[in-house]
Amino acid sequence: MAGVMETEEQARNRFQTELEFVQCLANPNYLNFLAQRGYMREKPFVNYLKYLLYWKDPEYAKYLKYPQSLHMLELLQYEHFRKELVNAQCAKFIDEQQLLHWQHYSRKRTRLQQALAEQQQHSSTAAK
Repeated sequence: MAGVMETEEQARNRFQTELEFVQCLANPNYLNFLAQRGYMREKPFVNYLKYLLYWKDPEYAKYLKYPQSLHMLELLQYEHFRKELVNAQCAKFIDEQQLLHWQHYSRKRTRLQQALAEQQQHSSTAAK
């Protein structure tokens, strides 16, 4: 099968499938599901995770809706991390940390937007 060229449609389907799979890696409960079923111990699956590292390239990363999936993909390169994912408490901890990070980011972004709006309002009143 080596050397067989992929059609444009096959390439598009592979891209879409890999994009969806990489984004699923942002979900710690899905990672726990895979680990409990033994996928994280299988050499072909581990090799596939290594292959997917090309998604870190900005040319591909720009299509990701969940950037934390790249961090998870990076962590999945480590055997110790893959082994820990069997534990539901590990997945729960990761899930909680992601939520806390998102909440902090949301609050910080809101404060920055408010400060910018106030600055623009002061600028427009000073110009009058």
